[in-house]
Amino acid sequence: MLDKGIGLVGVGKMGTALLRGILNARLVKPKHVFICDLDAKRCSGLAKELGDKVAKNNKQLATNVSLIILAVKPSGVPGVLEEIRGDVTPETHLVVSIAAGVTTATLETGLEDGCRVIRAMPNAACLVGEAATCYVAGKNATDKDVKTAGKVLGSAGKVFRLEEKHLDAVTGLSGSGPAYAAMIIEALADGGVKMGLPRDTAVKLAAQTLLGTAKMVLDEDEKEGYNTARIKEIVTSPGGTTIEGLSALEKGGLRASLIQAVEAATRKSRSLGKKSVKKKK
Repeated sequence: MLDKGIGLVGVGKMGTALLRGILNARLVKPKHVFICDLDAKRCSGLAKELGDKVAKNNKQLATNVSLIILAVKPSGVPGVLEEIRGDVTPETHLVVSIAAGVTTATLETGLEDGCRVIRAMPNAACLVGEAATCYVAGKNATDKDVKTAGKVLGSAGKVFRLEEKHLDAVTGLSGSGPAYAAMIIEALADGGVKMGLPRDTAVKLAAQTLLGTAKMVLDEDEKEGYNTARIKEIVTSPGGTTIEGLSALEKGGLRASLIQAVEAATRKSRSLGKKSVKKKK
């Protein structure tokens, strides 16, 4: 399927990051990749840099590829589906959408009956090849489609397959998560500066600390089993500095604030999906 061509509708930051991941993983040759975006200048720049091809419109893109990735804003999905509907068939195409809140049912309704779709939610860490991406298969998608989507999405980081009912929560957690993490890094750095550390050193210390901790949690081969509780146990000594810091975080409501952030972002994702359905109708 990949050799027959990949089309990317939307080459903003997320779309471009995914495109680079696909090409860096050598899943397909640049000449078999077509891109289309409202920003013609951006498209021409990427084509010159990466060697892919620019489609005049989404309809032309659809006729030249077998896998179409929708990397547009949720509000833009209905228009794109209407434009490519007549050129996308169940036999020849797989459509993968990374638009927040847009359900597989909405995607399937916007295309011809029987069309195969995958809905995915990557995050901004795909910019550095460390995305956390969850994806679900539409009712017509085959096992081969799921495998293909996993390979494409996995080119920019780690992938996790879930039931669709969890996708809005994924958006609220990992989709918006890099912003939460950036705020935590910034706050930790501010604390370091307040205590006399140089700003650049404080930022790097905070970022490396989060990176190292994340690797401890994600290291599946580690016999110690560094889950979050274990990490806290290792670092926190009775009557020591860490327990004082943790106490301050609890008083400040860090845990509750992060929970509320995920909840708020999840609700927003659901509302975006509903708006896209209304617009289609």
